[in-house]
Formats: sequence, structure tokens, C-alpha cells
Amino acid sequence: MRLRFPSPGATYGSLPDVFAVTKDAAIKCTVLKRPKHPANCTQPNQPARAPTEHTMHILLLHPPQAKPAEPPAGLPLLAATLRAHGCSCSVCDFNIEGLSYLIDREIATNDTWSRRAAKNRHRHLASLNETATYENPDKYIRAVADINRFLENCGNTQNIQISLANYQDPYLSPLKSDDLLQQARNFQENLFFSFFEKRLRDEVAETSPTHIGISLNYLSQALCTFAILGFLRKEFPNIILILGGGLVTTWLQSPGWHNPFDELVDYMIAGPGEEQLVELLTGSLPVRRVSPDYSDFRRYSYLAPGFILPYAASTGCFWRKCSFCPETSERNRYHPVTPDMAMTELEQLIRDNQPSLVHFLDNAISPAMLHLLADSPLGVPWYGFVRFTKELADPQFCRRLRRSGCVMLKLGLESGSQEILDRMNKGIDLQLVAQVLEALAKAGIGTYIYLLFGTPGESLTEARQTFDFVRQHHHEIHFLNLAIFNLPIGSREIDELQISDFYEGDLSIYCDFHHPRGWNRREIRRFLESEFKREPVIHSILQNDPIHFTSNHAPFFMPRLIRQ
Repeated sequence: MRLRFPSPGATYGSLPDVFAVTKDAAIKCTVLKRPKHPANCTQPNQPARAPTEHTMHILLLHPPQAKPAEPPAGLPLLAATLRAHGCSCSVCDFNIEGLSYLIDREIATNDTWSRRAAKNRHRHLASLNETATYENPDKYIRAVADINRFLENCGNTQNIQISLANYQDPYLSPLKSDDLLQQARNFQENLFFSFFEKRLRDEVAETSPTHIGISLNYLSQALCTFAILGFLRKEFPNIILILGGGLVTTWLQSPGWHNPFDELVDYMIAGPGEEQLVELLTGSLPVRRVSPDYSDFRRYSYLAPGFILPYAASTGCFWRKCSFCPETSERNRYHPVTPDMAMTELEQLIRDNQPSLVHFLDNAISPAMLHLLADSPLGVPWYGFVRFTKELADPQFCRRLRRSGCVMLKLGLESGSQEILDRMNKGIDLQLVAQVLEALAKAGIGTYIYLLFGTPGESLTEARQTFDFVRQHHHEIHFLNLAIFNLPIGSREIDELQISDFYEGDLSIYCDFHHPRGWNRREIRRFLESEFKREPVIHSILQNDPIHFTSNHAPFFMPRLIRQ
């Protein structure tokens, strides 16, 4: 692990220093450290204190705004690892708490839909916890749309655009560090300020945290995260602030990264944070892996029919060869949990949490893990991402997977052109894809297929090949995700293209490029809207996708879709 000190020898009271180790560890994780606070900084009504091994307590936060269907992915494992190594820890999901705060507000409405949404919002929330709602698409759509309408009206009171899955300020961009710092300075202007001010004061009074860590994974969380950071830095200057998560990892691994937040955040961590936080708090590295701890999240009522258990049997991707993929451009290593250990952990987690669904978070569940799942049913439904592999072309194996509880698999097809698949190094052929889709459909396993338009090798000709392939196999596809290609800033292929800024902002993680075949984004959108989506069988598939929640709720619709 590499530390970048803003000034030579800067330390933080009696906080253990973290020293540079191997080059491999530096790739795995980067920790940025800011100078210690001025000696006269104190917390309100509290004496200045230097954290010690006996007083250290860390509060971990999941900030708004993200889909509130299940617990956050990383914090349960982070909390479990800290506790297993003697670190005092508490966890709060401010995303689901913030939603409850907004839903409980009373706001003026001036149109029929808004009045209906306000009147029925609590009933709609309760209905999303009922399985019967997912058997009735019209009822589901009404519930989600009305909840979202109410949230939109809450945002309108402060000129904020908010939904169940997004948070936007028309004057501040999460892609600009200056705007994020402005949000930190003007934290009172954030839509959630009244909520997090009270909650944080209560948490600090109750647990006296020496450290607060925030997991920032999505752009939709960035503005709220920095509002929280700004409030904490002003009101509790002695608390050590740590920022990690998927979006932070992408920032830190971007070429030419320069930290603009060193006066606000004490530590920024890239990659899985378990080792880094344990070392930061104890001075030594973790000695063993532990199973995630969901006890902090069982108190929350997520918007799903039962508790969804997120679980990762690996980080990174076992294939890791696809061109333009962030896993490739960010050079993330593949770290699997052994299948036997994963099954042992899952069995205990299922006993402890009684989930209605297990969500595998792996970039792709490994064939070895799939075989073990087929041989050792979990006893609850499950779904996750997989690659098109020969195992999934075996009808008997797919039937075993279905009996093991598999209700849906997500698969990245990307293109129906073999030439494009080969150029992307996908490692699959369309004949295998067809066999997999048929075997899964016959076994009663749902498919959520991801398509990617506009890669540098594609033109309208290849896009129409994708159109033809999907149309040909529409009976075997239950959901579709359509995306237009974005070029990651760190892509290895970037030198081969004529590039320009995609978004204004020093934190942009993508860049635009001159398409070598003239297949620009406007032409792609025209094709998707005028041809692809208008095909009746494809339009029917697109109508299956749960609004706002997409794949997070899709498995709950599979019983109805399989019966059709």
C-alpha cells in the first residue's frame, strides 16, 4: 500500500502510521493522507483528543442517493472485518434512512398525480414489501411511479432533481471537484441536510466516533457525500474522515490523479478497504478473512419483498480481457474466495438473515462456484452475473442450477456481431450464446441481457446484426439493458483513437472519441429509437424491465414471466 504525504513526516496524533510496502500492494490500494488538524481544533463542547487504541470507534456510512432495494455491498464485510480484529464499529444506511425522511415530509402539491402520490405514498412503500405486488405489473408500476413522483416534488422545493436512483443539482456537477467542495462548504443547501445534521449529532453523542468512513460508489451519491463531509469537518473537526468506495477507487486509479480534497478528507482509500482500515486503526494487517455481518442492516425496511442478501464470492473478473472494460482499464486483480469457503459463509448468512433472495455481486460467478451451487442448493432463490460458458450450454446443468435456486442470470452479450465480439476480446461465439440462451430458457431461468452499442469497431451494419440476433432469440430473453459505449479514461486502447473531453470536469471517468466509422452517439440513439425499440418483440422485452429498480427487482418478476 502506498501513502502520499502532503508534507514530509505528517502524522495524525497517535494514529498509527501506514508505510509503503510492495509495488503489487500499491496497485491494489492507495491511501491518501492529509496533514493533521491544527492543535487548537476541538469538537464542540468536547476537549481535543488524540485517538488511542482503547478509544477508537469508527462509524461507517452509506450515503444517499442509490436504489434502496438492498443493503450496500461493501459495508457488511468491512464492519465484520473490523470487529473481528478488535475495532469498535457502527454502521448506518443513510440512503434508506434518507428516503424515509423524505417520505415522511409534508409538501404542497398542485396537480392530480402529485396529490394522489402524496396521499398513497406510505401504502405504496408497504406494497413493495409484498410478493403479490410483483405478480401485478400495473400495481407495481403505480407504486414505484407514485413514490418517485413524491420524491421529485420533494426535490422541487429546493430545485433538486431527485429520484429513487439519482440526485442532481442543476448548478453543481459530481464530475467537478470545485463543485463538490462548494457543496461541502454549503452543506446546508443539500436536500438531506436537516436529516443528516440530526442523525450525525445523535450518532456522535451516542458512540463518540474517532473516525467516520463514507462509502461513495455512484455519481448519484457524490453531492450528498460531500455535504456530509463538509458538515462533519466544520462541526466535528477532530473526527478523522475517510472516503472510499467504487467511485473513489476509479478516481484514484485514473491517470494523472491529483487529490483536490486534501483539506477536507483525511484518508482516501482505493479498492477493498478491509486491510487498509484494520491497519489504520490497529497498526497491523488483518490475519484472516471473515464473513460479512448484516446485523446492522436487518433493522431497515428495504424496498423489496423480503431481505435481499448481497454476497461477493470474488472481486475483479476471472476473464479480465475485454477491451474497454473498466476491470481491464483499471487493472483490477481477480481475488476469489474459495468455493467451499463461500458456500460455508453463505449457509451461515442464510441461517442468520433468512433472506428472500441472494444477490451474487461478482463481476462474473466462476464456473467452479456455479458447479458447487448446482451440487449444493442454497435453499433460497439467487441470481447474479455470469459469462457465456460451455457449462451453461448444457441443458442438464442448467436444470440443476434451477433446482439449486437460480431464478435469473445476468449476461453481457454486448453485440450480435461475431466480428465485434472478437474485436472486444469477449471470448465467446454466437453459436455458444444461442445454446446458452436456449438451455437457460428451457430450465426456467430468467435472462437479463446487456447490449453495448457504439464500440469503436461497430457501425450501423453490426448494430443491425445485434438487432437481428435479439429478434431471433426473443423467446429466450426476459430483460434487456441497452447502453451506448463510453470510453474509460484509462483504457489501453485510448492511444488508438482521437479523443476529447466527454464531460466538463476534472473528475470525469470517461472521454469522448471520434468514432473511426462515423457511428456517433446521435446516430446510435436514432437507430435505437426508430428501429431497435420499435420492433414489437423487442419492445415487449423492454416493457418487462422494472422501472427505476431494473435488475434489482427483476428476479421477483420471473415467476410471472416463466408462466407466460
